[in-house]
Amino acid sequence: MKPCKKLIITLFALTLAHTGIAAEQPLDSVAVQVNEGVILESEIDNMITSVKANAKAAGQALPSDTALRTQVIDRLILTRLQLQMAERIGLHIGDLQLDQTIENIAKEQNVTIEEMRQSLAQDGISFSQYRENLRQEITLGEIQRIQIQRRIQVSPSEIESLVKLIEEQGLKNVEFQLGHILIEVPSSPNSQQLEDATKRADTVLKRLKDGADFRRTAIASSSGPKALEGGIWDYMNINEMPTLFAEVVKGAKKGEIIGPIRSGAGFHIIKVMDTRGLQTQEVNEVKARHILLTPSPILSEERAQKMLKNFLTQIRSGEASFADLAKQYSEDPGSAVKGGELGWADPKIYVPAFSQALNELEIDEISEPFRSSHGWHITQVLEKRTTDATDKMNSNKAHQLIFRRKYNEELQNWLDEMRSDAYIEVIEPIKN
Repeated sequence: MKPCKKLIITLFALTLAHTGIAAEQPLDSVAVQVNEGVILESEIDNMITSVKANAKAAGQALPSDTALRTQVIDRLILTRLQLQMAERIGLHIGDLQLDQTIENIAKEQNVTIEEMRQSLAQDGISFSQYRENLRQEITLGEIQRIQIQRRIQVSPSEIESLVKLIEEQGLKNVEFQLGHILIEVPSSPNSQQLEDATKRADTVLKRLKDGADFRRTAIASSSGPKALEGGIWDYMNINEMPTLFAEVVKGAKKGEIIGPIRSGAGFHIIKVMDTRGLQTQEVNEVKARHILLTPSPILSEERAQKMLKNFLTQIRSGEASFADLAKQYSEDPGSAVKGGELGWADPKIYVPAFSQALNELEIDEISEPFRSSHGWHITQVLEKRTTDATDKMNSNKAHQLIFRRKYNEELQNWLDEMRSDAYIEVIEPIKN
């Protein structure tokens, strides 16, 4: 018994020693509480490190660490709120869908999965980390699509009016890359708050006109949705950008700074970073058909893919026809009754995975099962043609522009609503 007792005492002593050592190690801590979830200090540090690395690689200057930390926390809060919403509605991106997305990305980049792994490793990113980051990115895109699409209605009269405007003004050929800085004002500001915001906006405008770097200034000063990207909005047609932007950039030249412009959200400063003109009248169209299976609690991802592989075998062997299988099984009601036929269309109108599949197929060729944001598909290209689709293109373009403009506006409204309804507490770090 004595040796055993001695061993227990020794182990206890080692445990105490280990505890003492562990206590000296810095521990992760909660930085922000977001509803029932938290954001850890390590998450903030990791994103700050990533932003700094990207800025260094791009030769981009950054504001103070305090300003950068504030922007990073805001981004993480909005991300966490969206992920919480996705969890509440049961939205989950499975491994099979994730693998399919990675395969599509590799094809677009013309590399193999192994080459992708090696490239990531050279950048210090593990493949598992990349997968989880991509899973989160897809989840955010899906929850935004689900929540925002139902809030948007595009009427025929809106399309007609915009088509007429496009034809009259030729704005379909011009796209703007804009820089945006928002100096926020409370919803019901008192005179002092309004005066302070006005002074801040004037100060920022003066800095910019004196040659200050726009991106750095935006990261330090802006409360807008693109602040962490230096306030830069990607190329947009004048009819798809938020209404406030569209009203002020008509006729503006590259490099021009506009503002401050007052809105309910605050004071806006806009800079035309770049412009470009595009003109396309002829389009390459395909006539295709497909069978869609949508995963659900009843139909798993694996089962949907397996069913489509079986359909493919039946079609190739002549045991069943594509049209009959589409009518019986496809979950796209608009095309199922037509044997899966989608009619003539520019592949660009479809979601990226479906568009890519069509572009890779020859006439009469049937794809292997693939995953898009809508579910699992097999698709076949029946015919191809090049056509003058100016009128149709203008109509489709008008719908897309109106939808994207409303989408951007509704997305910001939705994020604002979620944030205002959430319990958020930022816990200031303890200073040593």
